[in-house]
Amino acid sequence: MLLADAAATEAFGHRIGAMLTAGDIVALSGDLGAGKTCLARGILLGAGFAGEEPSPSFALVIPYDPPVVRFPVWHVDLYRLEAPEDAEQLALDEVLVDGALIIEWPERLGNRLWPEALMLRLDPIDDGRILTARVPSGWSARWSS
Repeated sequence: MLLADAAATEAFGHRIGAMLTAGDIVALSGDLGAGKTCLARGILLGAGFAGEEPSPSFALVIPYDPPVVRFPVWHVDLYRLEAPEDAEQLALDEVLVDGALIIEWPERLGNRLWPEALMLRLDPIDDGRILTARVPSGWSARWSS
């Protein structure tokens, strides 16, 4: 799918965020500057967030809780994660009981990424981005609508 610019990337993220439910994991891959944080911002907007979305690069995890979102959503940036086992300290499973995860740089988890994660990859092309998706069964009905 072609996303023509940052606005289209954010708008696509908004549609994903509007479909987000508790237990969901959205994994965002792509090189530096590919638009992962822009897509994450759109997902958070679709989940009800109306504030300014900072990048979690330095905090690793930024939690959002009601009433600023419909249900708990953690925005995670694993760029600075040194080893996959270091993710255990982040206790990412905890939010999945009643919330969702948006994970930038999921490849830093190695084989620890949940198989039911919606995998979205962004690759720059001209002024836009090409989005490639791996849609797990839990997302298939939502994805086609």
